[in-house]
Amino acid sequence: MDVHTLSTIRQSAFTGLIGVAQVDITPPLHIYSRNWGAALHDFAEGIHQPLTLTCITFQSSKNEKPLVLISADLGWWKNSNDWVLRSSLLQWLEIGPEQLMFCCSHTHSGPVLSRDDTPDTGKELLDNYLLHLREQSVLAVQNAIESAGPAVLTWHYGNCNLATNRDLRDVKNNRFVVGFNPGKHADDTLLVGRVTDEKNNIIGTIVNYACHPTTLAWDNRLISPDYIGAMRGLVESSTNAPCLFLQGASGELAPAEQYVGDITIAEKNGRQLGYAVLSTLEGMLPPKTELVFRGIVESGAALGVWERNTFRPSAQLSATLIEVPFSLRPLPSLEEIEKQYGSSEDRVMKERFLRKLAVRKAVGDGEIARVPLWIWQVGDSFLVGQPNEAYSEFQEQLRQHLSPGAVAVMNLVNGGVGYLAPGELYNEDIYQVWQSPFAVGSLELLTETAIELARKISVDNQSEAEK
Repeated sequence: MDVHTLSTIRQSAFTGLIGVAQVDITPPLHIYSRNWGAALHDFAEGIHQPLTLTCITFQSSKNEKPLVLISADLGWWKNSNDWVLRSSLLQWLEIGPEQLMFCCSHTHSGPVLSRDDTPDTGKELLDNYLLHLREQSVLAVQNAIESAGPAVLTWHYGNCNLATNRDLRDVKNNRFVVGFNPGKHADDTLLVGRVTDEKNNIIGTIVNYACHPTTLAWDNRLISPDYIGAMRGLVESSTNAPCLFLQGASGELAPAEQYVGDITIAEKNGRQLGYAVLSTLEGMLPPKTELVFRGIVESGAALGVWERNTFRPSAQLSATLIEVPFSLRPLPSLEEIEKQYGSSEDRVMKERFLRKLAVRKAVGDGEIARVPLWIWQVGDSFLVGQPNEAYSEFQEQLRQHLSPGAVAVMNLVNGGVGYLAPGELYNEDIYQVWQSPFAVGSLELLTETAIELARKISVDNQSEAEK
């Protein structure tokens, strides 16, 4: 760009009614929490940091039903429990399924949310916790709606190198292991949303970042939000407002230091991200403010002068939900997997068979799985959510094609089944491929569909606004 094409710089924004609320969802001690095949324990023995659930609601006016964004310090749903929780919220709010995104942070140190995977001695505790989770979710949404008032959501991109590539080639055994690979690119993009009220006070923040919360692993026996807890604590203490975390497309991304039982490393990782968030916040312009190029002043050098100017952010708000048809790979039958599970005495293999069972139950016996895709337009930005674990290529492509508007991309929204890896990895012995039920090309199909749909939504909404 040059002085003849530059004119105005704006950060993506939305103005409307926004509500923010946060509740505690820490489970009771001794809840079943074996999320690692290598773990030698089954039940949590303590609490590292509380688990929280944060809700933000968006409305153009009080007469409209809200868009409800929820993020919870939970790992992943293995069966239909998520739909039981979501159906309760949808029924209570009287909204459509396109208007609610329930996002998991993906901590690997939280309670197991599946009754099928929980031993009989832990089922009652899990059932009670799921009821508690439903009650707290309703409370958070209710509080957010009741507190909603005129506000502005402003987005700004930053960077944080906490995330590293975790596809490490094991040449000796001709396979990949899931571990830090310093030789490969890792998407370090950080997107921060700042919610401010009419007095320009921060009432909430949104952090969208892609990095597996796998700092704490099989040696950890504590309930923990992993690095997200320390990040959130740092940001909330600085802003005096709730912080909502959205896990990005992190299929191949994780911290370099991970798989430990040392909580201080999780806290260090969280502070690294937290300080990057605060730096990004400091780089934001005030709400409803843009930079306008005013011209050149001749001094010791020719100086390009930019000045602040006020503008009214977009009030556009829409929610779209479609189903993307993914072809399935050849999979063993439910009966075969159950037989393998029943005959195995190895704790690690039994954990793998349990996960295969959950996947098979989720996708059914057909050749096609119809996978939901949520796209919200909030002002001049997009929030794109889907239930699986996409590689970062997904978010990189969306940002590139939907620029200059900000794009928040989320994995593990309203469910979760398998990974979405790039097609070139399907000939490799790599966990993210052999774990997934989805055939080669699924990630590319999702990416293409999301870009085309977002563009159509933008054009349609613009045409409607001009009528």
